[in-house]
Amino acid sequence: MRKTVIQVTDLSKLYKLYDKPADRLKESLSLSKKEYHKKHYALRHVSFEVKKGECVGIIGTNGSGKSTILKIITGVLTPTEGYVGIDGRISALLELGAGFNMEYTGIENVYLNGTMIGFTKEEIDAKLEGILEFADIGDFVYQPVKTYSSGMLIRLAFAVAINIEPEILIVDEALSVGDVFFQAKCYRKFEEFKKMGKTILLVSHDLGSVAKYCDRVILLNKGEKLAEGKPKEIVDLYKKLLVNALDDPQKAKELVQDAAGQEDPQDKQADAGQEELPEQTGTWKEHLPQNPKVLEYGQKEAEIIDFAILDEEGNFSNNLEKWKRFTVKIKVKFHQVIPEPIIAFTIKDLRGTEIAGTNTMMEDAYFDVREPGEIHQAAFTQVMSLQGGEYLLSLGVTGFRGNDFQVYHRLYDVCDLHVFSEKNTVGVCDLNSRVKIM
Repeated sequence: MRKTVIQVTDLSKLYKLYDKPADRLKESLSLSKKEYHKKHYALRHVSFEVKKGECVGIIGTNGSGKSTILKIITGVLTPTEGYVGIDGRISALLELGAGFNMEYTGIENVYLNGTMIGFTKEEIDAKLEGILEFADIGDFVYQPVKTYSSGMLIRLAFAVAINIEPEILIVDEALSVGDVFFQAKCYRKFEEFKKMGKTILLVSHDLGSVAKYCDRVILLNKGEKLAEGKPKEIVDLYKKLLVNALDDPQKAKELVQDAAGQEDPQDKQADAGQEELPEQTGTWKEHLPQNPKVLEYGQKEAEIIDFAILDEEGNFSNNLEKWKRFTVKIKVKFHQVIPEPIIAFTIKDLRGTEIAGTNTMMEDAYFDVREPGEIHQAAFTQVMSLQGGEYLLSLGVTGFRGNDFQVYHRLYDVCDLHVFSEKNTVGVCDLNSRVKIM
């Protein structure tokens, strides 16, 4: 049986929040012990353990306590309550530039970090070549770190972290600033670490990487641990929470309890384009994170009144898995009689380039609006073949009057899409190659 190398027991972290700086002084001088602060629990009674050789992921939205718990484990913060036990040498990559002196050169920071961990100059000398080779930032190692780009800084920081022979490696979102090739090199190093029996604790918003590399995943929400288990199960649960219950801790707990009693979603063969929408009240779009600054235009002879994004299992979600089916549903109310209207959606990258999309005309799905007030829905079901990453969804309803193209209603960047993938290739879409070596 593998030994426990990280033991977290009933961990809580309380912050006192003051409306004004003067309130802190008033509270300290108050003879009646009057409190001027509000209590905010960044963590509340969190417990888990990590075994030697495991790669454990921690996921959750911003503010769920992920970074706080890593800082407590590494000794950067002290807990308000609870216990953390560590058995092994830790190397941590927490925040961009953490542990670096910005006035020192890259080489000087390598020696500074190594000394802080407990290595002698001779030991660091022996490791220096491997560190510089992994970082691959050339002569910039002789320049002050304050002149580095974020990518160069993380390259050097990660190279130091993984070359000082840690028994436990802790990484907090740091790889998100590296390019795809550097990230691939880092994940190969993760695999090497696992084979060597070392332990990795990883915080990331990249659900594809979490599902691929982690043996177990812990889900946090508003400072509390909601669940832990196999990566696929916890990632699926997280996707449901994102659109249903993250603002309501009690509802989130109930959803976790409900999910524990459900059948394995792998056994379901749901077709989101054919199935009814999940039971819900109000509008579909309430279940998705909408852009408050959506660009909207058109005379609204036809108006988009609702939309939905459904994953393969028919759940509302803007977190989609590569190679799984998903559906975009658009509900349009027609205020005029319109012959052969066109309902469309497009997906853009964060630079604003349209990279995918279709419409009812392209798909030979024609219909007529014969009476004002009619409501029609269009459901587009397809397989997600885009690379893992962030995208933007736009919707539209257009048509022709004679030979003139008419824009009735458009919503640009109405919602963001997150695609998570266990494997990315080059470019925007994956060719889904099958490789044979002979």
